[in-house]
Parts: sequence; structure tokens; C-alpha cells
Amino acid sequence: MHIVLHAGVHATDEDRLIKCFLKNTQAFAALGVAVPGPSRYRRLLRDTLHAMAEGDLAPDARAVLLDAILEGDTPDRMILSNDSFFGTPKMSVGKGVFYPGAELKMARLRRLFPQDSIELCLGLRNPATFVPAVFALAPDTDVMEFMNGTDPLDLRWSELVARIKDAVPDIEITLWCNEDTPLIWAYLVRELAGLAPNTKIIGGFDLIAEIMSKTGMQRFRSYLKSHPSMTEIQKRRVIAAFLDKYALDDAIEEEVDLPGWTHDLIRLMTETYEEDIFRIQRMSGVELISP
Repeated sequence: MHIVLHAGVHATDEDRLIKCFLKNTQAFAALGVAVPGPSRYRRLLRDTLHAMAEGDLAPDARAVLLDAILEGDTPDRMILSNDSFFGTPKMSVGKGVFYPGAELKMARLRRLFPQDSIELCLGLRNPATFVPAVFALAPDTDVMEFMNGTDPLDLRWSELVARIKDAVPDIEITLWCNEDTPLIWAYLVRELAGLAPNTKIIGGFDLIAEIMSKTGMQRFRSYLKSHPSMTEIQKRRVIAAFLDKYALDDAIEEEVDLPGWTHDLIRLMTETYEEDIFRIQRMSGVELISP
């Protein structure tokens, strides 16, 4: 079985992907793709991985877990999603890195499913907006406590990916930039589900509808109907053009409001992020989906 784990990151997806997958549960099941409800596995997986730190797995641990998560026969592919798989928002930054201990969680997941192929999927976000966003999700803390001595200019997603690859070198890693998600949304859904490019899905334009005016969406859908033979690349260009004209400013603007975070710091972090994404593109065993 191929296990697809969409593990966030925080403040990017907000369960939109899993909700889209759940809309397609029946159609995907007919294609051998299972989309169990999050309530069937999120707490169960968390508790199981915690227990693994205390002792060895039972020989039938995988079978017992799958029996609790799945209904019916074992599928060819199973999609799981949890943006807190690596920890709570408060645990997203520490010791100078993103998600310290993430590699341990992935190593335990590999031990739990030794005979299956595992694909880790992450939507990344510019640290200049990611850190303020996850800080806002971490209650009862101040900035100094949250950062735990971390210099924001030291934060690199490539470092997180490298730690995970070192710990579990045989897993697949699929990444994308959250800033690009509106342009690649339908492609992402099909890619994570292992579907052919033109497979019909429900909710392929859900994200675009959140950030585009009603008038823009009506004209966008009308344009698609009149151009049914567009390639994936052509669709992305059309989406970009419509968003450029009809995007809702309130939905796409990102404000950064943290004590001591100057415009110069934000600019430097953004430049560092762009360089880091370029570095990730060249990492072996990693797929970066881009427009």
C-alpha cells in the first residue's frame, strides 16, 4: 500500500485538502484510493507514535491500526492529513529549526508501516509570514518564549527536509509553496491521490473560489467551458490571469505584525526563503511542485 501523509505545515492548508478529498471519497474508492475521516486516525496515530517511544511494537500493530482506520479491504493508496502530525503550532519553531523532532515522528511511522511505501507531503510557507501565523495559533506564550532563542534568519525548510531524508531515506517527499497553491490546487489533489491528469474531481476550484470575486469565478468557469482542451500549464496561466484581475485583496494580503520585525528583516527572510526553495529543487529524492 502507498500511504500519503499530508502533514501541513501549520497555517497553510487549514484542512482544505482533506475536505476536498472527502468530497471525492466514493469516486476515489472506486480507483483504489481510501480517504478515511480524520477522526479515525489523527488521535490514534498520535497515541501510537507516542507509545512507540516507550517500547517495542506488537507484531500485529500495523494490522490493528489499519483495521481501526479503514473500512473494508486494504486499498492501493491511503491518504492521511494532519497539520499537527509533527506537533502543535507552539512546537513548530525551536532549537533554531522548524519542527524539531519531526524526523523522529517520521522514523516511527516508517517502523509502524515497514512494508508500505510512504510519501510525505508538505506545503511550505515564507518564514516571514509563517512564524507570525503559527505564533498567533500558539496560546499563552510571548514571542521570546515561542522563538526559544531562534534567529528567524537561520530558519530553513531545506534543513527540515534534510533531517527527514537522513532519518528515513526510503520515503518520498512531495513539496509545494503555499503561495503557489491557488495555481496548482486541482493538480495537487490529483497528484496526491495518484490520479491521471484529466480525472474529474469535485472541488478542483474550491481554493480559487475563496480568493476570487463571484464575478471573476463566473467568468473563469465560463472561460474553462469554452476552452475544454487546455493543458495543465495553460490552466495555471489562465488562473493566474483571472486572479490578477479578480482576486479579493483581503483574501490574499498577508500582514506581518511581530515585535521587532522590521521591513528589512521581512525582506531578508523572503530572499532567504526564495534561495532555500531553489536549494530544495536540487535535493535528491524530493519533488517540488511549482506552477
